[in-house]
Amino acid sequence: TLFGMLSISAVTVADGIFVGHGVGSDGIAAVNIYVPLLMLFQGVGLMIGIGCSVVASIHLSRAKVKAARLNVTQAMIVVTALTLLLSLLIVVFPDRTACLLGSSDRLLPLVKDHLLWFTPALVFQMWTAVGLFVIRLDGAPKLAMWCSVVAALLNVVLDWLFIFPLGWGVMGAAFATAISVSVGGVIVVVYLSFFARTLRFCPLKRSRKSLRLSLRNVGYQCRIGSSALLGEATLAMLMFVGNLTFMHYLGDDGVGAFGIACYYIPFVFMVGNAIAQSAQPIISYNFGAGQTKRVKDSFKLLLKIDLSYSTFMWLLVMLFPAGFASIFTSDQALLTFTAHALRIYMASILLFGIQMACQMTFTSIGNAKASIIVAVTRKFILLLPLIYIMPHIFTADQTSAVYMAEPIADFLAICFTSILFRFEFKKALAR
Repeated sequence: TLFGMLSISAVTVADGIFVGHGVGSDGIAAVNIYVPLLMLFQGVGLMIGIGCSVVASIHLSRAKVKAARLNVTQAMIVVTALTLLLSLLIVVFPDRTACLLGSSDRLLPLVKDHLLWFTPALVFQMWTAVGLFVIRLDGAPKLAMWCSVVAALLNVVLDWLFIFPLGWGVMGAAFATAISVSVGGVIVVVYLSFFARTLRFCPLKRSRKSLRLSLRNVGYQCRIGSSALLGEATLAMLMFVGNLTFMHYLGDDGVGAFGIACYYIPFVFMVGNAIAQSAQPIISYNFGAGQTKRVKDSFKLLLKIDLSYSTFMWLLVMLFPAGFASIFTSDQALLTFTAHALRIYMASILLFGIQMACQMTFTSIGNAKASIIVAVTRKFILLLPLIYIMPHIFTADQTSAVYMAEPIADFLAICFTSILFRFEFKKALAR
């Protein structure tokens, strides 16, 4: 799972590296403007994927194989229909979509290029987001890894080909990503259709009652996985508000600098999420089977690994901020500003492991309410207001103040989450 999620992150990072050196700061800014929309779609995929995996895990632990297959099939059908509908609207109204995302007139052609060439592949991205959870649960974690690894390697090769020899710029980066995620999505669907051990697709009845039950089941899955959507939605909102803020204070170049910092957030999040996702089917299965000691042991191991990863990443960023920034640009002024911003913004990594471990454990035991409370507290109640408030408090350095919102929100959220987790986890295991 870790290698698979690293590969997904590598797709985004590779785009940034090639666009940064092949197109410049305007290219990075254009891609960063589109990213919040992509993260919302990814959030929906994670929501349905996690919810589907939790429900199917519990069904399998109780030997209800047919019910598990039905949930998987229903999830994939709903996510396909929803993505196709939204993608059509985006492609039909590209100018309006780009403006709503905060594009300036100067960046509009580049944002449109990225939007039009990548959006048609979103359905494949969503198949991958949901399908990887199911494939891991089906007992094929190596295949899930290779779905992501193959897509990432293909993306790197095509990025280089389309941006440098062919000179297609942002359009080339978008087209390269579209092709690579499509390959991953096709692998997922072929496996679940013909080669899955247990969780193969199954035919659904076409009656009105069957449709109603399918929607109810997917609604339950969404409720369980909704904290994942909230997490992605708030990261998307953070990037959207950040884009507008830097556009206001520093113009398009400021958005480019912010874009470099934002390339690392999905990367860090994906690795932490991979660790948590690896524990999810184990915790869900043993919780469904009533094995409380195994649930506790799995959580303790999850927390230790998450904390070790968080500490390691925090030390790297604090010691070598300029090195991280130089991967995306050679502009000295941009390097200086981005290195300073990374140290502030990424300070929250140190607390990230505790937050992710608690949130995923709540989700794994089917406690959607507590998981949502954790996500809402950190993301909406604390983070979004702080992004707006901080520049008004620290008027001498308003751009740095935006970055400070993330670590402050995380510190306050951890205090609340620790208390809630101790109470809710104990209560859940006592049932």
